[in-house]
Parts: sequence; structure tokens; C-alpha cells
Amino acid sequence: MTNTSKQDRVLIFDTTLRDGEQSPGATMSHPEKLEIAGLLDDMGVDIIEAGFPIASDGDFEAVREIARQSNNSVICGLSRADLGDIDRCWDAVRHSRQPRIHTFIGTSPLHRAIPNLTMDEMADLIHETVTHARNLCDNVQWSAMDATRTEADYLCRTVEIAIKAGANTINIPDTVGYTAPRESADIIRMLLERVPGADEVVFSTHCHNDLGMATANSLAAVDAGARQIECTINGLGERAGNTALEEVVMAMRVRNDIMPYQTGIDTTKIMNLSRRVATVSGFQVQFNKAVVGKNAFAHESGIHQDGMLKNAQTFEIMLPEDVGLAETSIVMGKHSGRAALRSKLSDLGYELADNQLRDVFVRFKELADRKKEIYDEDLLALVSDEGTQAAHDFIKVKNLQVVCGTEGPQSADLTLTIDGKDHQVKTHGDGPVDATFRAVKKLFPHEAKLHLYQVHAVTEGTDAQATVSVRLEENGKIVVGQSADTDTVVASAKAYVNAINKLLVRREKTAPQPATQRQS
Repeated sequence: MTNTSKQDRVLIFDTTLRDGEQSPGATMSHPEKLEIAGLLDDMGVDIIEAGFPIASDGDFEAVREIARQSNNSVICGLSRADLGDIDRCWDAVRHSRQPRIHTFIGTSPLHRAIPNLTMDEMADLIHETVTHARNLCDNVQWSAMDATRTEADYLCRTVEIAIKAGANTINIPDTVGYTAPRESADIIRMLLERVPGADEVVFSTHCHNDLGMATANSLAAVDAGARQIECTINGLGERAGNTALEEVVMAMRVRNDIMPYQTGIDTTKIMNLSRRVATVSGFQVQFNKAVVGKNAFAHESGIHQDGMLKNAQTFEIMLPEDVGLAETSIVMGKHSGRAALRSKLSDLGYELADNQLRDVFVRFKELADRKKEIYDEDLLALVSDEGTQAAHDFIKVKNLQVVCGTEGPQSADLTLTIDGKDHQVKTHGDGPVDATFRAVKKLFPHEAKLHLYQVHAVTEGTDAQATVSVRLEENGKIVVGQSADTDTVVASAKAYVNAINKLLVRREKTAPQPATQRQS
């Protein structure tokens, strides 16, 4: 960023892969984590919190591999205030060109009671653990978990200890989304004024959205002097979620007149990242979500439409192109060729290899024969669905016929290819989807529990493609299967089978014990 001073540069710390993944059911696979990390790195995120290495062997391996593959971003791992945790974190992030250790402890009265520490005992522990982290790594971040409910004097005391012990970044989390914008700013301002050495470190803000104020609280903290925002793509996170990266970045860009701060984010990559995170996490973006929602640039009111036709700025404060929604005149249909498909997908933010394009093109032609008009959302569903189709899946849906209607019984006649051999069964159920899932379970018995079944129509009309998400849980392992098809029941069967295939992969890995404490 040229002509940007230390005072007006705001660092973007993305924790989609750590705090975002802690959202129940949002567990991502190892390849998915690497993919999202690569997209974040390419988009210009300053710091990527890649995971919680002590939580599991899988988390450790993901953080280590992300650290090895990163080109631009600082790669950070989370650690509790424990020497063993910190060592494990360092073992994972030290492979990065720019590693960071992020250690935390809960400082509020409620959180001090959990380890049953006095104020003095906790102060000593903060000094010991931050010092240990700094002896391992030159870049150390310390967080006062539940800072916004911590006594002001004690918060100042612990922040001063962490700075003296060597922390470069001090994070002030609103862990439970409790604070309000004015208070968020006052806390940062107080620390900068009262704590010795505060002007030599970067203050960070980490807000949750329990009261719907995460974005406002983060921007208020920046206005008071914080220079790092911790956030996630789509606001993914525990409970009501975290501060949304796309919201704070675009707010500072659109209202630079009153928020004169700069980031290093390439905003044209926002939409693609939003879609990928929605796909791999199984958490679809609500239609009216700011910046990245389907309706964010849609206008139905006649007055709005008339104004938009005359001057887009009448009802839009940012250009669709600014966030990666490219305008194009290419109309896709059954006569379109590969070159047109490649160009269209490129406009939508996807650069496919030749073999990927070939597979998507075959399925595009099949869809074009069934649909009168192919929308951008249809193409995005095809690409996303292609990402869920592994060439060597153990189980595949070969054929499905269902009987449904007001007169029962509803039934499903299903053929699955399991390890290269076809197996067929006919079952009954409470509707075609229930019958289909029963058929899958009869052909491939398993104990996984269905936690979520969600259907999302990606376009309008009776010939719309349906994207189905299925979330299964087995022995603590949670996976999300997805598929898209103009036939909702077929999409349901494929999504269910996709989830089972993911469970089979995870069965092969040793299930580690999770850490007993997680930071929000």
C-alpha cells in the first residue's frame, strides 16, 4: 500500500480457519483448509490464524502445512496460557516465512474462576507464558479473553505485563458480544492512555455478533486507535458469529471520508472467497447479508429500478465489481462452447484447469438440456458441486427412481456403486428423501446421525437447480456433504453419499482428544 502511514494502516487478521471453524458443524477437511488459506493469502490478508494446534493432530497438521505453503501472510496459531500448548503451537507455525504465536487467557472474574487463579497468580502466569512464547518467536500476540467484562484496572495491569514480557500485539476480545461501540472505543482509548509502552505495540479488536454489533464495535475500536481487526469470511463463527471481514473492509473503503484507514485487501476477491467458505462449511450466506448476500446488489422496487437504470449510485454505495461480481454480456445456453464457459467462469472468479473444465463442461451441457436459461448461480453451483465429486469416491449414486405423492407409500429404488460393484435396493419412507436416505443406509449400513438437511434453490423457476447440504456426525466427527441438481431428490442422495464418503476418509485418521478450552 503506497503513501500509507503506520497510523492509518489497519491489519486484517482472518480467523475463519480457527474461530470460524469452531461454529458447530462448520468443520472443514484438510484440503479445504489449505484451499481457503491459499485464497486468503492471495487476497492480501495480513495474518491468517490457521488453527489451534494443540486441539488435535488434524489441526496441527493443517496449521503446519498452511505455514509451509503461505507466500505473503503471517501464519498464526492459537495457544492457551500453557507452556506445552505454546511449544506445540510453535512446532506448527515455525515453518512459515512469518510465524506468530497467539496465546490467551481469560481475565474477567468469570474466567479467572475457571482455573481458580488469584489476580496475582494469573499475572505471574501471563508473564511466564508470554516470555516463553517470545523466546521461541519474535512475533507474539497476547489476548485477554473476555476483556470487555474485565475490571479496567486489572485489564490495564495484565496488558502492561504482556507488553513487558514481549508481546508485539495486544488483542482485546469481546468474547461474548457483550459490548457496544462507544464502550469498545473507550476501552482501547483507556489502554493507550494508561498502559506504559502501549504506543509501541499494535492493539487488536476481536468482536462477536451476539447483539448484532460486531462490525460497529470493531470499527469503533479502530477509530480509538486499534490497528488490527480480527474477523472471518461471511462472519462465520460460534453462536451469532464473528466480525465479518467483508463488512469492515468495505466500510473503510466506502466511507474513507470518515474512516481514513487502508487495508491490503484485494476486494475483488471477496465474493469468490465468500462462496467457497459457504460451500466448504455448509453455512449458506443469508440473502440479505451485507456485501456478499444474494440480494446485496438486487433491486425489486420500481423506484429503485428506475433510479438504477438512470444512475447506479442512486441506490448502490459500491460497485458490484468492487467485490468480485463481474458484469458480462455472455449469455450461456445449450449452444455455448468451452471457450465461452471458461470466459464466464473466469469472470465469476474461477480459473479451472483443463481437466476440471472438461468435467464441468459435460455437466453444463447436461444441465443446459434440462434448463431453458443458465444463470450465474447455476454455473457456481456446478463448480461447487464439481469440488465435492471425488474421482475415487468409495460410494457413488448410479441410479435413483422415487415414488411420491399424497397416496403412499413413498418409495425409493436406488442403485449405488460401492467399491466398484453395483448394489440395488427398494425401500419405503416418510417421503421420497426419507426413503432415499433409508435406501442408502440399507445398502451401506452406518451409525452416523443426520444433524442437518438443507435445500437451497440457487435460481428462480420450477427448473431451478437445488443445492443440498447434509451434515452427518459419527463419533464426534462432523462432515458436510453437498450436491446440486435440478432434481432435488437426486441432489439429496448425492449430498448424503458425499457426506458418507467424507466420513470414510476421516475414519482412517486417528481421532485426537480436543483441547478443553477454546478462545472466542
